[in-house]
Amino acid sequence: MATHAPPSTIRHSPDTILVAFGHALRAAGLPVTTAATRSFVEAVARLDLTSRSDVYWAGRATLCSSAADLIGYDRVFTAWFERELPPTAQPRPDQVGHQAAVQAGEDDDGAASVVATLASRTEQLRHRDVAELDLAERAWLNQAIRALPLPHPIRRTHRTEPFHHGRVDRVRTLRAELRRAGEPGPLQHSRPRRTPRRLVLLIDVSGSMRPYADTLLRLAHHLVRGRSGHNIEVFTLGTRLTRLTQALQHRDVDIALQRAGAAIPDWSGGTRLADTLGAFVRRWGRRGMARGAVVLIASDGWERGDPALLGEQLRRLARLARRIVWSNPHAGKAGYQPVQGGIVAALPHLDALVAGHSLAAFEQVLRELENGAGRTGQATKEVTIDA
Repeated sequence: MATHAPPSTIRHSPDTILVAFGHALRAAGLPVTTAATRSFVEAVARLDLTSRSDVYWAGRATLCSSAADLIGYDRVFTAWFERELPPTAQPRPDQVGHQAAVQAGEDDDGAASVVATLASRTEQLRHRDVAELDLAERAWLNQAIRALPLPHPIRRTHRTEPFHHGRVDRVRTLRAELRRAGEPGPLQHSRPRRTPRRLVLLIDVSGSMRPYADTLLRLAHHLVRGRSGHNIEVFTLGTRLTRLTQALQHRDVDIALQRAGAAIPDWSGGTRLADTLGAFVRRWGRRGMARGAVVLIASDGWERGDPALLGEQLRRLARLARRIVWSNPHAGKAGYQPVQGGIVAALPHLDALVAGHSLAAFEQVLRELENGAGRTGQATKEVTIDA
């Protein structure tokens, strides 16, 4: 079993932090170009990096191209820098000592230290439990989710497509020779055509998952929007099965979540995982939605019914799906052991059991979804806890 790794303390350069801010703006929908980001870094280098006001106005002057960008810029800037850069008027108590050291010339690399503190703080937030974040930290998390890389599991079809090497395509080679009136030419090659593999997200919205449900739906919205709504389906589990794919296709995440909330009749209610999973397999899975798909189940596994029934429904789902990943928020906590009845019944049918309580854990979940390899059953032997 993997161990629970402590938070990292990686130190980033000031340029790295500023460039990453440009990437965050781009992820939020602002048309930030590489040239604009370079201008921003150069502008901050000529100003005071420790001044929140200087960094703000440098970014506003170089990264915003229209008035429509200002609202999004302010929102991302607040989430990115509010807790790290010292305000110009009233420095926080924990920064007074540092500023005094800079003024006294005791620290020649003061600006770099502030940014290193910023990077360290960001790295700590990546590993913080979502349920423990305050409003400002949640705003940062919501922006960070929008910058997560999208998983694109691939499947090979029986059809082929031209490729620069691989198996010799005799038909295309012969046709090319006919077009040249029989003159010999280079061999034509082909490979199996590759298409995106379907993703199916099953999110537990029962009362025990309430601290994580909002973040999981934001992550689902990021995936739905990033994959343009194709080959991805989202359902919620509780006491009923609810399909949310259509509601999460709205561009604005807040409007999408409002529509999703209106569509979910059992938000923060009870848990009947076996019944809802069975409903999914009967109504959608057997009709083709789960065939060959990579399925993510985000749940704490607290099943009120008979765990054996939950195991039976997962067995049926495993016969249809290519891969099943279970994300459990409690799996990322120290001392966790998969001994609950629901998890014990589910383990033989899972390919991975991973944590699902922090941004770092969500990154691990997306890496597991990227893996479109066939079923391995590794979760029966080893629980992956990487957060």
